[in-house]
Amino acid sequence: MSLHAIAASVREGRATARAGIEAALERIAAADGTLNCFTAVLVERALRRADVVDAAVAAGKDPGPLAGVPFAVKNLFDVAGVVTLAGSRILADRPPAISDAPAITALEQAGAILVGTLNMDEFAYGFSTENEHYGPTRNPHDPARIAGGSSGGSAAAVAASLVPLTLGSDTNGSVRVPAALCGVFGLKPTFGKLDRTGLFPFVDDLDHVGLFARSNADLALAYSVLSGEGVTADSEATPPRAAILGGWFAQPTGEGVAEAVSRVAAALGNPDRVELPASDVARSAAFCITAAQAGGLHRERLTQRPMDFDGATRDRLLAGLLLPAAATDRAQRFRHWYREQARALFEHYDILIAPATICSAPRIGEGSVMIGGREVPVRANLGLFTQPLSFIGLPVVCAPVAGCDPMPLGVQIVAAPGREDLALRMAGWLERCGVIRSTPLPAPQGEYA
Repeated sequence: MSLHAIAASVREGRATARAGIEAALERIAAADGTLNCFTAVLVERALRRADVVDAAVAAGKDPGPLAGVPFAVKNLFDVAGVVTLAGSRILADRPPAISDAPAITALEQAGAILVGTLNMDEFAYGFSTENEHYGPTRNPHDPARIAGGSSGGSAAAVAASLVPLTLGSDTNGSVRVPAALCGVFGLKPTFGKLDRTGLFPFVDDLDHVGLFARSNADLALAYSVLSGEGVTADSEATPPRAAILGGWFAQPTGEGVAEAVSRVAAALGNPDRVELPASDVARSAAFCITAAQAGGLHRERLTQRPMDFDGATRDRLLAGLLLPAAATDRAQRFRHWYREQARALFEHYDILIAPATICSAPRIGEGSVMIGGREVPVRANLGLFTQPLSFIGLPVVCAPVAGCDPMPLGVQIVAAPGREDLALRMAGWLERCGVIRSTPLPAPQGEYA
């Protein structure tokens, strides 16, 4: 059921919020032992909230456009009474959060019901959610494969239909990579569009609140609630003006990636191919800013408790501390130039299309994949196509391409700053054409139904 259908059935008294939440909790109990999406399931809180929604309906009040919709959040969002782990062991002894992050409050004010917190890469520094402390999150399409990261629990929970809506965060691709690998819709809004208060930080200059859903319409509805903008997924007779990103975004990729982009291009009448100059430098600059700011954030913890970090995370953070200030200054100056190159493209096109990942989901523990005849490290390169776009805060819908088999692949639908409406409209047009859709889970995986 869509978010709209769930809410309508609750508001109209055809179903109760409690029954819906109990069903979601049963799905989580049945499947999460395999998938490892959740780090905490908030049974009592969720049932109490469901009863509040049902009482509002019984009193003739409208509980909101998301009435009774179960949702979950990446465990770097503050949840009242729960320790904000951010995927780490080192934060586990901190006191619980005293209040919910504003994004959670906004969804609950619209009638949605929080059911739990979700697994992630430690401190959001990764693309695989192979968490050393809490175990890997597994891809519902093939539990031997990664879900992507760092919001892997968020994407996998939606892909497995444990909940229809989740929140994550995106710094360098942490919404778009797992959305693509799990075959769901993800949105990274314009930088600064959604309130980050109550999120454990990673990189102040690059962090975004993002969201996941199983359809573009669901994505648009949830984003409307969070942003207050009232956007829709309704598509017009003709799509927005589009171009396909070439250059950096057309380099060799794994099986099926180029074909997925070509399928979208064909549906759009094979539009112009354009280049966003120096995207390779943008990626390097994003790495530089990420490492320096993240290392600085964790300097004290690295000094006092270095062995409590995941080894790979610790090494990246320590490397960031060694970067000279001149390097990050140059990266920031380049950022302004690169933003102007993107602005110039959007004078001619509403939408830019790019692949989301270099390959479909690798196997858990697989350190490298073969791309274009050469061995490519997985963890460093899953964000190859996402980093240059979040580097300048562009809004992006990541949408699953129909017909990718056996594992999902996605494309990025990129718009100018503040034009989430255009990205969602394009996704709606492509979904109506059948080019993108949420990929069904393989049968007979009954526990994921």
